[in-house]
Amino acid sequence: MAVAPLPRPHGGVRGADLSRSSVLFGGPFGRIFRALPPADYGADEAANLAALKKLAAAMLAAPDPIRNGPDAEESGIPAAFTYFGQFVDHDLTFDPASSLQKQNDPDALVDYRTPRFDLDNVYGRGPDDQPYLYSDGLHFNLGRALTGAAHNPHAHDLPRSSPAPTAAGAHPARRAIIGDPRNDENVIVSQLQGLFLRFHNHLADKHGDFAAAQRAVRWHYQWVVLNDFLPTIVADTVLQEVLPHVAAGSDLVTDPPKLRFYKPRNEAFMPLEFSAAAYRFGHSMVRPEYQLNPTLKHPHVIFAGDSTHPNLKGFRQLPADWAIDWRFFIDLEQLDWGTEDPEVHDPRNNNRVQLAYKIDTSLVNPLGHLPSTIGADPDALALRNLERGWRMRLPSGQAVARAMGEVPLLDLAINIGKFTGSDPLTPITEIDPVFADNCPLWTYVLAEAVKKPVPIMTSQGTKTCEARLLGPVGGRIVAETMVGLMLADSSSYVAQHPRWTPDAELMENGRFGLRELIKAALAT
Repeated sequence: MAVAPLPRPHGGVRGADLSRSSVLFGGPFGRIFRALPPADYGADEAANLAALKKLAAAMLAAPDPIRNGPDAEESGIPAAFTYFGQFVDHDLTFDPASSLQKQNDPDALVDYRTPRFDLDNVYGRGPDDQPYLYSDGLHFNLGRALTGAAHNPHAHDLPRSSPAPTAAGAHPARRAIIGDPRNDENVIVSQLQGLFLRFHNHLADKHGDFAAAQRAVRWHYQWVVLNDFLPTIVADTVLQEVLPHVAAGSDLVTDPPKLRFYKPRNEAFMPLEFSAAAYRFGHSMVRPEYQLNPTLKHPHVIFAGDSTHPNLKGFRQLPADWAIDWRFFIDLEQLDWGTEDPEVHDPRNNNRVQLAYKIDTSLVNPLGHLPSTIGADPDALALRNLERGWRMRLPSGQAVARAMGEVPLLDLAINIGKFTGSDPLTPITEIDPVFADNCPLWTYVLAEAVKKPVPIMTSQGTKTCEARLLGPVGGRIVAETMVGLMLADSSSYVAQHPRWTPDAELMENGRFGLRELIKAALAT
């Protein structure tokens, strides 16, 4: 019996079938810098793509050799933030529209996306319209129990469909029954989705009412975005200009946000400068492999793998012993640094928080050949990003910097490679002269990342990692877009109750962030 293939959530490059002469970007998408000319890198499509292919190839990098302790590529930012960023992206770009609606409205003039921090990637259309997501109209269904992490004793896979018929020897498809199927595209974001289901169930027990629990989950999530995620990824000087209350330790009423560039005229929109360039910074933070828990003695690689080093591809039922020990992904508690396990074969991951890679102009080489279930045509992530930006008619990074009143980076300062201090870097104009004062916006955002020393704990004691955070162009686009979307959302805590603070029982030392949200979910 023939079996339908698993959906490819990203497919080809968005915008590949659009005419680059079109100026129609209405509906949910828009531009912050509408008048800036698009960047081109050749006289015709073939020349443009040839230049972008050279740049994409130069941005692919092999990871450093394994060593005991933090390696030079690590940033000091816990790896959980990489996948929280992916989770946020899926929330902002959730698409519940029917295929018929899309056919009738190919230019997306009707806003069938919801550019809001409302967790519709978790809640779907709610218990009335999608009752199969819920056990009793109040709590989410969870999948089968997972083991392997003693510090995550209530771990569950996502609820999944019954296995479809397969050819002899084939692995049955067990598709996740969740609000947004993209949150099952890798093992880490899949289990992060599961944590949000559990966090909702935790607050549902407290409130006893679906609407009240949903609002509480959304507001705690929005708080994490503004008060933890943005301060973790955006340079301090940039964030202080947009969210002065974070540095002042005050609130949104005493020190309200200040937006200079993201100013929707009628309704909130998703800026192409954000979605097709600046927010793709997280691709450079991906590690080539991750240790899931102490029971599994080998790290898991992102995509390609073998029987010894399995991969983290999603869209499948998880093996029973693949529960994530979230202590390996964020600083939930101090691990026992003095008792390293010799059976764990990657010292970088041995009894310490795994750190995201630096925000720089390199991507780890597993992202150079995405599996067909994730994306194709092309399958290199860097080329997909560069081609998307070109087809979406994005301006150059230097043009955006000038429009912001910033002094653009010199061509010699736009270096391609790993920002480790020892690896060789290549000025972008040596890759192709067409990039002189004409850097693709996504690459520019990565190149302008700002240094910040971050202390981390290791088995040898406290050490300092050099993090790189989003700078004046990328940080401003990301921060203003996220803050602007919350200000425009009449149901957000920013709009309804700007003095609101998280539940006191969920805070630790007066703080609530991603760490505390995960701890609350783990208790359920």
